[in-house]
Amino acid sequence: MKICFITATLAGGGAERVIANLSNEMTSRGHQVTILLTTEKVVEYSLNERIEVIQVSNRTSHGIKERINRIRNLRRFFKMHKDFYYISMPTDTNIFVLLASIFLKINLIISERNDPNQYEHRIIRNVLYCLAKKIVFQTKDASLCFSKRLQKLGKIILNPVSETLPMPYVGTKEKRIVAVGRLDEQKNHKLLIDAFSCFVHENPEYKLDIYGRGSLQENLMNQIRKMDLEANVSLRGFSKDVWSEASNAMMYVLSSDYEGMPNSLLEAMAMGMAVVSTNCPIGGASMLIEDRVNGLLVPVNDRKKLYEAMSFLANNPDVAECYSKEALKIRENLSVKKICDEWLEYILD
Repeated sequence: MKICFITATLAGGGAERVIANLSNEMTSRGHQVTILLTTEKVVEYSLNERIEVIQVSNRTSHGIKERINRIRNLRRFFKMHKDFYYISMPTDTNIFVLLASIFLKINLIISERNDPNQYEHRIIRNVLYCLAKKIVFQTKDASLCFSKRLQKLGKIILNPVSETLPMPYVGTKEKRIVAVGRLDEQKNHKLLIDAFSCFVHENPEYKLDIYGRGSLQENLMNQIRKMDLEANVSLRGFSKDVWSEASNAMMYVLSSDYEGMPNSLLEAMAMGMAVVSTNCPIGGASMLIEDRVNGLLVPVNDRKKLYEAMSFLANNPDVAECYSKEALKIRENLSVKKICDEWLEYILD
């Protein structure tokens, strides 16, 4: 098949990682895969050399003329390649793709990748989504944010575990806590640092490494300095090989206010790490974690509960090891081969 993924850029992020993983797997099966980028041709993920990456427009400055130009370029591509199966994500990209595809009979799947309640222009999105013939949701809760008509169009497909993920670390774990995610409000690293400031008083040998980049880097650095945590907390920036660097950490913590299907949590579990996560909407964390079986769930924005969960794992290494072994099962259950099978089946349905 000829399969074309459409997204803004491959500069990092959950949807982009899923596209990279699925593209590589589909290409390895002999399918012809193209990736259309609608803002900038930046590729932070390793792609099979047979995958063609095309930039169809530039990042807009919210001007009408630039947006119309993006729609025009997408529409031109669709007309020239009607035999492709198109997969678009996330929401902002879906809006442009749906507008560009009006009255064109193309095979198009759109995918919702975050908490739908957080999208600013929900009315416009919901109207345009009615133009779609197929929708992929990451969680049941996400699908329930939409009309019954759109729910009937949808299928729930979880994110895959990349085959390039390193093997789980074997040996004594370092007294280190790891978090991975953009430095923005959604990820709520401020909460994590606050909770760690309590945790480290009782566990001064522990370090906290936060991987990611974003607009709040300076704010978080100021918080770290104000709390006198420079010796224990580090902002590590973006890393293409984060799990090779972080695999020997004692635990992984996700402190987000909301998520779709959090890739970093999924991958930490597949690395056999003990995990703590906020039980955040839109249900991705609770689909991955069975509380006190393969990890710990805590309420959103609750510093005390987050601190207590980290302390529990640090003080109960045998329990943490049991959680780690259970978490490892996700590596097989959500293998890229299995998830790719679901996508290909849905494409042809």
